Amino acid sequence: MAEETKNSQVEDSNQDLEVQEVAGLDNESQPEAENQQDNPEKFLKDFNWHNYEEGIDPIDDSKLEEFEKLVAANFVDTLDDEVVTGRVINLTDRDAIIDINAKSEGVISLNEFRYNPDLKEGDEVEVLIDVREDATGQLILSHRKARVIKAWERVNKAHDDSLVVNGFIKCRTKGGMIVDVFGIEAFLPGSQIDVKPIRDYDAYVGKNMEFKVVKINHEFKNVVVSHKALIEADIEEQKKEIIGQLEKGQVLEGTVKNITSYGVFVDLGGVDGLVHITDLSWSRINHPNEIVELDEKLNVVILDFDESKTRIQLGLKQLSQHPWDALDGKLKVGDKVKGKVVVIADYGAFIEVAEGVEGLIHVSEMSWSTHLRSAQDFVNVGDEVEAQILTLDREDRKMSLGIKQLTPDPWTDITSKYPVGSKHKGIVRNFTNFGVFVELEEGIDGLIYISDLSWTKKIKHPSEFTNVGDTLEVVVLELDVEGRKLSLGHKQIEDNPWDKYEKDFGVGTTHTAEITEIVDKGATIDFNEDITAFVPQRHLEKEDGNKLKKGEEAEFQIIEFNKEFKRVVASHMTVHKEEEQKIVKQAAKKAAASSSDKTTIGDVNADLQALKDKMEGKK
Repeated sequence: MAEETKNSQVEDSNQDLEVQEVAGLDNESQPEAENQQDNPEKFLKDFNWHNYEEGIDPIDDSKLEEFEKLVAANFVDTLDDEVVTGRVINLTDRDAIIDINAKSEGVISLNEFRYNPDLKEGDEVEVLIDVREDATGQLILSHRKARVIKAWERVNKAHDDSLVVNGFIKCRTKGGMIVDVFGIEAFLPGSQIDVKPIRDYDAYVGKNMEFKVVKINHEFKNVVVSHKALIEADIEEQKKEIIGQLEKGQVLEGTVKNITSYGVFVDLGGVDGLVHITDLSWSRINHPNEIVELDEKLNVVILDFDESKTRIQLGLKQLSQHPWDALDGKLKVGDKVKGKVVVIADYGAFIEVAEGVEGLIHVSEMSWSTHLRSAQDFVNVGDEVEAQILTLDREDRKMSLGIKQLTPDPWTDITSKYPVGSKHKGIVRNFTNFGVFVELEEGIDGLIYISDLSWTKKIKHPSEFTNVGDTLEVVVLELDVEGRKLSLGHKQIEDNPWDKYEKDFGVGTTHTAEITEIVDKGATIDFNEDITAFVPQRHLEKEDGNKLKKGEEAEFQIIEFNKEFKRVVASHMTVHKEEEQKIVKQAAKKAAASSSDKTTIGDVNADLQALKDKMEGKK
């Protein structure tokens, strides 16, 4: 075998020498020969056959053209950025040998064909020149890079031409799925998987599906695909067909597509309609999932739709008889009924007396008390209650009920229980700016005006005097049976202390007290816990001309007393002014009496000097 190989090499060498001899080449023409081997096309174009000896037969031009075509067909121009098709001619444990019609075969690692475990000899693959000659002179090709280039070309074409592409869903990711499209990892948003909401994303992993390329970001090399876009076109056709046939009152079958707190979306075969929570059941419900489930098939009736028929209002309860039509025809006003509290509002409570039939108990009909309270003070949701029918309107399907009517009206014998002048105890229930509401018993409330709270205290607001929940003693002052009004008083429990004060602190009486506070235009003094008197500024003057100060004790004279307005005014100045007047009167009287005894001028002067000294406070 080695000998055959050696003989073959010798033959090849002899043939090369023959070619050189025929071509008239010597050693000096060796560079041209090398050019001929490296670039035979150029050599054939530039070669001048007429420079050789005449003994050599000329070559036919047609044969030269045929040779040029043969060279062009069998040798490729291996550009670095061009993808070419090669053929697998051999497979080793690690590499694939690829023929691309170049001077030598290329090598590609089998790792680049992991996606294709069935690769075999003779298969055609797309490759890109990675390294023209490595350290050993080997041509290195890349199938992976070629796939990426071709993949982007295909993806761009699919996006520009709106083509449908096949992809393999590899795994889940945040917000959607990762899809392999032409070897590129594309993003499939969760909202673009299907027209229906997807609850199990994992069910799609490992599946091959058709997609539409909806977005490409060339800067970041991102691709977004959609499966929903493919089926929306078909759905749109179905939608137009269904919408064109819609009529009010029409009954259609649909599938529960989505459940919200306010209603249910039903798929009518490509068109969605909404069943509002109030149209699901004649009975009151808290959430639609009490009536329907996801993916449940049910019949619905078309209630309404807009002109463009894009919003469709559906009903479920309308397919059954209205409960009011089935209500006992013998029921009338005054009858007693039992029911369950289904809803509580500030103004009252709704009672379901039959399935789908509700009556309202207004808060004013829950108690005989005129003191307005919340319905939650009387009933709770779910309570079973008994009530009396107050109004019944079958045409408008309305009913009002009352609870207090089941107990006797406390105002029927009010005059005997609470006659005018009688004393009672009550609980403070509420305040107003003008008084206090006191509850004597359930249903019997009376009002104490702010002026009837105390004989002596000046009260600006009832909260200064009492608190809600306190017990007060009251006296019935007035009683209005028809108007259901009671006027009460608290201060009337005791005698008016100002009747006694009118005598004790009458005008002209004097009392000793201490200046409590210096105020604007005067001062105040407290004679007792009830009487606070005002002393004007000028009436604070003492005998020596100075003014009284806070905390200083002195004698005061009452110069004004008003029982009705509880007003008392006092003066210190009038106390020593009266003393002066008394001295003057006494001196005049003495002078008149002594005139008959021939009083001398010296005696008069002595008396006047004594009066002067006394007025000045001298001993």
